[in-house]
Amino acid sequence: MKHPDTSRVAPLQLARVLVVEDEALFARVVARRLEKAGYACQIAPTLRAAEAAYLDAGADLLLLDMRLPDGSGLDFLQRLRGTLGASVAVIAMSAYGELEDAVTAMKLGASDYLKKPIDLDELLLNVDKVLAQQQLARQLEYSRVRASTSAGPVTLVGDCLATQTLRTQIKRIAALGGGDGEPPTVLVVGETGTGKDVAARLLHQLSGRAERPFVHVDCAALPKDLIEAELFGHVKGAFTNATAERTGLIEAAEDGVVFLDEIGELPLELQAKLLAVLERRSLRRVGSSQERRSHAWFIAATNRDVESMVAAGSLRADLYYRLNVLTLRLPPLRERGEDILLLAEHFGRQIARRYGLAELVIEPSAAAALRRYTWPGNIRELKHVMERALLLAGGGALTESALMLPGPIKASGGREPLALDGLTLD
Repeated sequence: MKHPDTSRVAPLQLARVLVVEDEALFARVVARRLEKAGYACQIAPTLRAAEAAYLDAGADLLLLDMRLPDGSGLDFLQRLRGTLGASVAVIAMSAYGELEDAVTAMKLGASDYLKKPIDLDELLLNVDKVLAQQQLARQLEYSRVRASTSAGPVTLVGDCLATQTLRTQIKRIAALGGGDGEPPTVLVVGETGTGKDVAARLLHQLSGRAERPFVHVDCAALPKDLIEAELFGHVKGAFTNATAERTGLIEAAEDGVVFLDEIGELPLELQAKLLAVLERRSLRRVGSSQERRSHAWFIAATNRDVESMVAAGSLRADLYYRLNVLTLRLPPLRERGEDILLLAEHFGRQIARRYGLAELVIEPSAAAALRRYTWPGNIRELKHVMERALLLAGGGALTESALMLPGPIKASGGREPLALDGLTLD
């Protein structure tokens, strides 16, 4: 007698299996066996019940009988691939074993075809195999997209004391975020343009999650009427134009990193829902009652004074306290001394390579001007200034005049006002 291999590995996340089977006893036995193995199961005795259950809670895998009281499993499989727009994995089952049905089911995207009576150990092995293949396909797709869009590893340029301190803090926090347990949330604060996204990517890069997804969520750029569905996903029919189910950005991060940029721009009602995700480590798609586990590491960022936001009521105090487990404060560029020149040279080399320009040489007068300027836009402004200067100068020696830096800025932060007396709009 051949014994099945019992050295199976449970999935990282609780996979959901929908058993579409009208034989009640067999369906219950299958569901119990799969639940014992670590899967979440739901039973649907008819095609109508299966469609309702799928639209309500979704599924990672369907065990689909070919002959059901209200129709053929092949028709339902065709509808899954068509009007329902679902990419769910399917294992077809039949007591009849017609070769034609098996061929048709495989053509419609079924991953396997099993003939009844079905050995439960064999069924479990097939479920494990199909879900493992599905997970691998998702990882390969993510890797393909990441390889096509990635700008390569990020670095923290600079040697001043503030930069060295920041580098040490990032390494320590990254070590905490890479463990197997629940990672601590991190709040990155700093002025606009100080590199909060770079700090978040460094945390991801230096942690044990470097090969897992990094999902950058720009809370200020998400459309107000769709922001909930973008973050949490939705099921088909949850709202107008929701013609197919969709995975949200948080769920797409899997066990990687969710970077919530400009967290204070989230509407208050969504701040409450995000707080629930952070507390319970689970979420629900819009229009669904199904809880889905989240194993992501959450990193948030803002350029605003968070305590003032809490006092003004634009940021929930409980969300702030939950996010503020670890805080990373980024220094403004004006406080980084000689890092300004190091960053200018770094950006100069990047820009010269991108446009095929001559190697950059910063003249002493230009270096003095770069040190003297107060950089209200921080690193982002420096990068734009360098790109403009190199393109206009054509590479090579960089002079002070090529930088075209604004005049001195008052200590109050405002420039000299223009005299408007006697002027018209024209």
